[in-house]
Amino acid sequence: MCGRFTLTLNPDVLREVFELDSVPAELVPRYNIAPTQPVAAVLAGDGGRKLELLKWGLIPSWAKDPKIGNRMINARGETLAEKPSFRSAFKKRRCLIVADGFYEWKKEGKTKTPMFIQLKDGRPFAFAGLWEAWKSPDDTWIKSCTIITTEPNSLMEKIHDRMPVILPPKAYDLLLTPGELPAEKTLPLLKPFAASQMKAAAVSTLVNNPAFDSPECVRPDKNFPLFAPSQ
Repeated sequence: MCGRFTLTLNPDVLREVFELDSVPAELVPRYNIAPTQPVAAVLAGDGGRKLELLKWGLIPSWAKDPKIGNRMINARGETLAEKPSFRSAFKKRRCLIVADGFYEWKKEGKTKTPMFIQLKDGRPFAFAGLWEAWKSPDDTWIKSCTIITTEPNSLMEKIHDRMPVILPPKAYDLLLTPGELPAEKTLPLLKPFAASQMKAAAVSTLVNNPAFDSPECVRPDKNFPLFAPSQ
């Protein structure tokens, strides 16, 4: 699964990489983004792409209680085309969830070591995501999202048995195609990203606290070696 990530880069970089006209003024550097918090997502808009802040944890349109979204921060790529919670969004409401790193915890016995994973070139990237709009009984609308996951690549398999789907830039346009797309067009995108383009390092356990949001979260722990993909 993917339960924490970062987005720390300058908005100008995001505008360039994701071909955006603007970014929300509320977008500030985040070093420990956690479920239920706002996340930056690129959606297909009128005449181009737009970046919005969505609640992390997808609330299906049919839900009676929005708290159901707290359990829907991830969607397994292998089953989302059939799952009632995700299948409609997968057909019609796909998005890019913007990040520049993410965390996963490596288990060794009773110890869990937080690992910070990035692209080697330090560029921002996009998780494949789904979004929904949910209307509350008092007519308040909430836009929410989930991150799609897949099997791990040779780097991530040393850390966890799942990883988020990271899309290559050439896949952005297809995923963001407005309207309904058949699963056979989009499912092939939901595969592990190339391990050779990623790196991972152990970081401070300060990140374990979802309320702690500081550059200290991503500071490498020198007691652990840098991870590399299997040869």
